[in-house]
Amino acid sequence: MDRPRVYIETTIPSAYFDERTAPEMVARREATRRWWAATHGKYELVTSAAVREELERGPPHKTKAWLKLIDRLPLLERKAPVPEIAATYIRNKVMPSSPLGDALHLALASVYQCDYLLTWDYKHLANVNKLKHIQQMNARLGLFVPRIVTPEELLEKADEQA
Repeated sequence: MDRPRVYIETTIPSAYFDERTAPEMVARREATRRWWAATHGKYELVTSAAVREELERGPPHKTKAWLKLIDRLPLLERKAPVPEIAATYIRNKVMPSSPLGDALHLALASVYQCDYLLTWDYKHLANVNKLKHIQQMNARLGLFVPRIVTPEELLEKADEQA
């Protein structure tokens, strides 16, 4: 049986090493670490050069750890039609133009038919109000629709299947 493919978006390495002490941030960090530890062999993890580029623009004292976490993950190529799809998301206000990364992450996960797009971005990606727009746009474009989830949601799914 094929393992589900999970696209690792920028907020995942960031949350894994988050040092903030606010309860919400601690919960995200712990859920991210629990999910990461539980993934061994259960999922095919992938990411992209776009994620690496976003992480490289972060604070210098954090980028090394962030990049090391995803260092062995295969990178999905930003080949045609990915840039055109990202532009279509932006043009149709499915994703914002700033940051461009959100549209690019969704386009990559859709084109490469990732089962899940893993993120903590509730504003643009893991947003129930955007889901219908994403589904409609991808249907118009003839694209697969990845499930956009947080590590907590995938942990719950794994618990249900156990």
